[in-house]
Amino acid sequence: MGNSAAMSCCRRVTELLFPARGCSLPHERSPLLLKAPPSAAGPVDALGASWGSVPFPDVIPSAAAGGGLQERLECAQALPEGEAVVAAACGDSCSGAGGAAPLPAAVLPTDLEEGPLEPLGCAVLPAACQCHVKHEDGAVACSAGPGAACGVLTCSMQPAGPRPGAASLLGDGSQRAASSESPDTAQSVRTGGALHGHGVAAPSALGWEKAAGRGAVRSRNPRAAVQQSKQQKRRKKRKLLLLEHPPGVALVNGSGPHESLKGEKDARQNGHEEADAGEDGNDQEVIVIQDTGFTVKICAPGIEPFSLQVSPQEMVQEIHQVLMDREDTCHRTCFSLQLDGNVLDNFAELKTIEGLQEGSLLKVVEEPYTVREARIHVRHIRDLLKSLDPSDAFNGVDCNSLSFLSVFTEGDLGDSGKRKKKGTEMEQIDCTPPEHILPGSKERPLCALQPQNRDWKPLQCLKVLTMSGWNPPPGNRKMHGDLMYLYVITVEDRHVSITASTRGFYLNQSTAYNFNPKPANPSFLSHSLVELLNQISPTFKKNFSALQKKRVQRHPFERIATPFQVYSWTAPQAEHAMDCVRAEDAYTSRLGYEEHIPGQTRDWNEELQTTRELPRKNLPERLLRERAIFKVHSDFTAAATRGAMAVIDGNVMAINPSEETKMQMFIWNNIFFSLGFDVRDHYKDFGGDVAAYVAPTNDLNGVRTYNAVDVEGLYTLGTVVVDYRGYRVTAQSIIPGILEREQEQSVIYGSIDFGKTVVSHPKYLELLEKTSRPLKIQKHKVLNDKNEEVELCSSVECKGIIGNDGRHYILDLLRTFPPDLNFLPVEGEEMPEECKKMGFPKQHRHKLCCLRQELVDAFVEHRYLLFMKLAALQLMQQKANKQESSDALENGTSPENGTAESEKSESDDGKTDDNVTGLDQVKELAETIASDDGAVDPKSREVIRNACKAVGSISDTSFDIRFNPDIFSPGVRFPESSKEEVQDQKQLLKDAAAFLLSCQIPGLVKDCLDHTVLPMDGATLAEAMHQRGINMRYLGKVIHFITKTPGHAQLDHIFKIGISELITRSAKHIFKTYLQGVELSGLSAAISHFLNCFLSSFPNPIAHLPADELVSKKKNKKRKNRNLGNADNTAWASMTPQELWKNICSEAKSYFDFSIECENADQAAEMYNLQKITLLREISLKTGVQILLKEYNFDNRHKPTFTEEDILNIFPVVKHVNPKASDAFHFFQSGQAKVQQGFLKEGCELINEALNLFNNVYGAMHVEICACLRLLARLNYIMGDYSEALSNQQKAVLMSERVLGIEHPNTIQEYMHLALYCFANSQLSIALNLLYRARYLMLLVFGEDHPEMALLDNNIGLVLHGVMEYDLSLRFLENALAISSKYHGSKSLKVALSHHLVARVYESKAEFRSALQHEKEGYTIYKNQLGEHHEKTKESSEYLKYLTQQAVALQRTMNEIYKNGSNANIMPLKFTAPNMTSVLEQLNIINGILFIPLSQKDLENLKAEVQRRQQLQESMKSGEQLEPEDRAGEDKEAEPSMPSAAIPLTQSPA
Repeated sequence: MGNSAAMSCCRRVTELLFPARGCSLPHERSPLLLKAPPSAAGPVDALGASWGSVPFPDVIPSAAAGGGLQERLECAQALPEGEAVVAAACGDSCSGAGGAAPLPAAVLPTDLEEGPLEPLGCAVLPAACQCHVKHEDGAVACSAGPGAACGVLTCSMQPAGPRPGAASLLGDGSQRAASSESPDTAQSVRTGGALHGHGVAAPSALGWEKAAGRGAVRSRNPRAAVQQSKQQKRRKKRKLLLLEHPPGVALVNGSGPHESLKGEKDARQNGHEEADAGEDGNDQEVIVIQDTGFTVKICAPGIEPFSLQVSPQEMVQEIHQVLMDREDTCHRTCFSLQLDGNVLDNFAELKTIEGLQEGSLLKVVEEPYTVREARIHVRHIRDLLKSLDPSDAFNGVDCNSLSFLSVFTEGDLGDSGKRKKKGTEMEQIDCTPPEHILPGSKERPLCALQPQNRDWKPLQCLKVLTMSGWNPPPGNRKMHGDLMYLYVITVEDRHVSITASTRGFYLNQSTAYNFNPKPANPSFLSHSLVELLNQISPTFKKNFSALQKKRVQRHPFERIATPFQVYSWTAPQAEHAMDCVRAEDAYTSRLGYEEHIPGQTRDWNEELQTTRELPRKNLPERLLRERAIFKVHSDFTAAATRGAMAVIDGNVMAINPSEETKMQMFIWNNIFFSLGFDVRDHYKDFGGDVAAYVAPTNDLNGVRTYNAVDVEGLYTLGTVVVDYRGYRVTAQSIIPGILEREQEQSVIYGSIDFGKTVVSHPKYLELLEKTSRPLKIQKHKVLNDKNEEVELCSSVECKGIIGNDGRHYILDLLRTFPPDLNFLPVEGEEMPEECKKMGFPKQHRHKLCCLRQELVDAFVEHRYLLFMKLAALQLMQQKANKQESSDALENGTSPENGTAESEKSESDDGKTDDNVTGLDQVKELAETIASDDGAVDPKSREVIRNACKAVGSISDTSFDIRFNPDIFSPGVRFPESSKEEVQDQKQLLKDAAAFLLSCQIPGLVKDCLDHTVLPMDGATLAEAMHQRGINMRYLGKVIHFITKTPGHAQLDHIFKIGISELITRSAKHIFKTYLQGVELSGLSAAISHFLNCFLSSFPNPIAHLPADELVSKKKNKKRKNRNLGNADNTAWASMTPQELWKNICSEAKSYFDFSIECENADQAAEMYNLQKITLLREISLKTGVQILLKEYNFDNRHKPTFTEEDILNIFPVVKHVNPKASDAFHFFQSGQAKVQQGFLKEGCELINEALNLFNNVYGAMHVEICACLRLLARLNYIMGDYSEALSNQQKAVLMSERVLGIEHPNTIQEYMHLALYCFANSQLSIALNLLYRARYLMLLVFGEDHPEMALLDNNIGLVLHGVMEYDLSLRFLENALAISSKYHGSKSLKVALSHHLVARVYESKAEFRSALQHEKEGYTIYKNQLGEHHEKTKESSEYLKYLTQQAVALQRTMNEIYKNGSNANIMPLKFTAPNMTSVLEQLNIINGILFIPLSQKDLENLKAEVQRRQQLQESMKSGEQLEPEDRAGEDKEAEPSMPSAAIPLTQSPA
């Protein structure tokens, strides 16, 4: 807490010296943050809520600003003479705005201690017991059976370079790995080295490590090793990383908090690294790295020997992968590596091989094929041929997704920088933006969304490569070694038949109709199919090598698979090419390669649970465990999605086929599928089918929460919810033994009939008790049908089942969180005033409305602050006046009173400090009482008891708020004994419901007003609401609140997004039931008809029913049973636009309680200023529809917009749990905290470390890695390393495109940052292209009228000014000025800055009058906001004087010309062409990066202030137990060498 006091002081100082961007608003200052309540101290709990919903935490939000990167860096301790750096972010992430409640300081797990992580050298850890079996299709699979072989993980962590772990991809697409631990997976991460021509990183001396995740999995491209070579060159190669590290960071595992602190102190005093392992009783290992890489020579047939750098930790298998990705050896799959004639074992580590040393020669020896190896080979060749083909990304297959960055950067940025001369040839830049990007343009083309990538014009190598119809070889040919036959048509149109034999591939004499397996003459026997094809087709030879060159030049991030499938809502018309592998996958038992362990499918439940049981005592173990969990989870999600689609498409047999279709259940691939219908009147009391539809998502939220708490011994099911073609399918892993017995026998805890019969079990109570504190669930008693009391620690319908494997499973977690009383009217219950005012309680369609976890956490946090204030107030009163205090206590303070009073004392500046110490006393007191120490005087006990009672705590001696999830649950009865408790609980629920309306919704709107939250589309708005615990059913209320807010013009953008979200969500609800009545043959016609009714101006679109000759009457009668919908499957065709819009309006009213008055799309668009293209995007994303990429004319009144040919596909919309990398996240948070305090270097190291850990758990692709890279790039930039910033930001953009989508708001932000770093690297035309792309995407996703557009236009205008395109520049800058004035108020500092930028361009054009006019406006704002003497005001007035002089000089010259004509004596005028440095300075300012010059005196004052605060802190904290993280912060402050003075800073980049 002291830290934050120091921070706010430094922030005051900084602000006085120089107001940062947008700081004209007084409330942006962060109040003093209290430490999180004890309940939030557990790292998991802090994680659970605070980051379930923050996908891009840019920096830990302060309580007030709670937004993207903090508006300014607070601390400027010990600044170098005259220089401080403040990096503020420009509302850095539209989506990553933090919650209103401050996150507790990051708590590092004790064994991480503080500081960057030590290298986890050669600790070799047994992996999950997994046996690795290579199976038929060349998959590497793992069954997690006990007693299987153990894989090995070696991780060498290196705090230095940000080395994103490259998942090395299995050399061929066929070998799709199934286990991240499998040695086969060979996911090596190279720590350094350059990208050789072949797209593979050579390792640095620090070796490769197996980095996790599924980067490797399911990718068809060979190994993408992602590396950070420059980084390594720049930094000293560290052989032993332990030597140059800040003191006191030995990585000691498994120590308790106090021991580790003790160790830390000693280590600091001695200045030694290694804390003596024996000093604590624990046997702690200090892990040291002693591995240095070495080089071996590789000799492969047909090419020159080459050298390869390897590390002792790596396996022989990984060299295989490198060779299968190298341009010159990529066509070999079936070979062994030999050293001195001995074959090396694939799974041996290099260090275990005798005689292998620096300079050894490894021979690549071709091995004989088997059928399996031949299939792998053909698959691999097919993958190489398809490596640049984007069709898998458009079709949403195999975790491929799109990326268009390279189209705008003309290849990899790193290279293009070297190619072009730096910024000298400015004239040649073509700056003209396309028409539709210019401000004010109304057209919104769709085709530009997916520009044509030159590389995609595929180089055709073969016309056809397919399995021959002569397969499999007959017995007599098998005995000649024939394995299979292929059929090939070359580009030259030569038809050939090829035999794959044990010795290789050769031509045979078969034709399409005659079987003649004898070798042709000549037969060209070749070990590799590519060599054979090279000989028979010159075009193949030429094109194949060109293709491989292109393949290895692509950025690895363009080809690595993503962990979860991303679908594109538009796609161009693609030719459907013949593809033998795709066909084989679809029709052979494609349960997927990875599911193909011989003789069995994967036992998902066993895998999911075994990975949870892995040990987690220290960091390496936790990394291994989290990686395994993530890996199995992403595989399970992919399999469940495929299964759910198969179920709805009718490709899976039901397990109860005789029942009605809605009641059917399915098992496929060891996953259980059920449909979202109320089957056996299970949800009769809760809303029937509607309740059955929402139950799965509620259940999924419960699973997510219990997984996050992660209690040992308590198991949840793998759960995935899939919405597809109007149906909701729940996919779950199967509890062993559950199918053999009746549910009644198996449930030993909870209730199967919503509370009539209830049972309990001591083991379950013990396990659930552990979750009750983090989940705020109260243990309570309920009555069963025999009126016996039964104790529960969850809601009644949460069931406990012990599986045949002896594990304790809980399922049906749909009511983990307390009910939302605003939507649950109960007879005879009065709701609080705030709720009644807003028209609550309302009847909702179902009774399963729960509060979100984020809301529960925010509410408890809010109550905790209240509790502290009340207690502090009373203690101070006691102190001030013993007599008075006793009276006050007798009266007892009501919570309302208490709040009012405490707020009064806060507002009084004089009292704030006393209040702080008061709060500390309370904290100390509460801890003492909690530890049950008799030393506390009764009066103080009384104080705590009163405060507890006032805030509704369930304990008298400490703050502890919990909810009973069964309150108001239909059918649940409570015993008499707990009557009072139940009353308190009811009150608490009402308070929470009121808190949502009176604090959270206004808080959200206020954050939007401050622009700390900047949603751009429906998804980012939903995210912002969810972070504050506001459910989407409150959307109508949020919009209503916006319309009632004073100055709501400044919230126009939120209003517009809200309305379009409301309309598209209502349309989605209707679309869902609409689709259920459509049979498969009418799907594209039905969807295009719906879109016409929804968006087209054509008044009466007619649906095209499938042609009569296709609809056979007989067949229909027979198949009626199969169709899940109503019997009449043409009812959809009669829908009209009027009817649809009427339904949308009534849906909006009944579900969201908001009245929309529109009869058609045109009215809606006009009334709410919506764009039809945006509505199309929103509805497509929500329903999974994919449409053809072409220009749609929505306003044509003569023909409908969409035809059935425009509907390309319908994808599933998948909800699943996102397993988290907790340690990495702690490092990330600590890094952010450090950056906020101004310790950029330490922050940078922590974030690099976080990046390593994220890579270790997630593989190379993940949204959190994206956030990490973005922050790193920003730090690199601030610290003056522009090229590094560019490299990291390029990765962030690619990753955002691939993982979130090419037009996701986050991607737009990343494009803007990249443009800035490109400009700083003098790549002006690329910077402009990127900015134009960002602007186009923003126009498509939202439109022009958005605060973020002002920032974007300022950026574009400045760059155009820099390249002397003044007229264009003015168009953008003036648009930015107009938008800023609207959203920030015409008196804000942002607007003043905008005026100044416009004035500079006018000055460059020598239009001094206009320049003066704008600069005067700016000057007036500065003067009024900051006062005469502020340096900004002075600067402005200087500039005004200069402009006036110039204007006068110009006038004189003109007069001179008029007077004397051609013999006038003209003074040369000074026209200032902008120089790049000044443009970059302005760019930094508008993007919130400020370099602030401070005078010596300011620095002295600042230092003194910081020291004073530190002493204060020490005294305050002496009574408090410190978290290691805080201690780290303090120690660093005490060391003079640490603060940012140590960083080589660029004085503004002159």
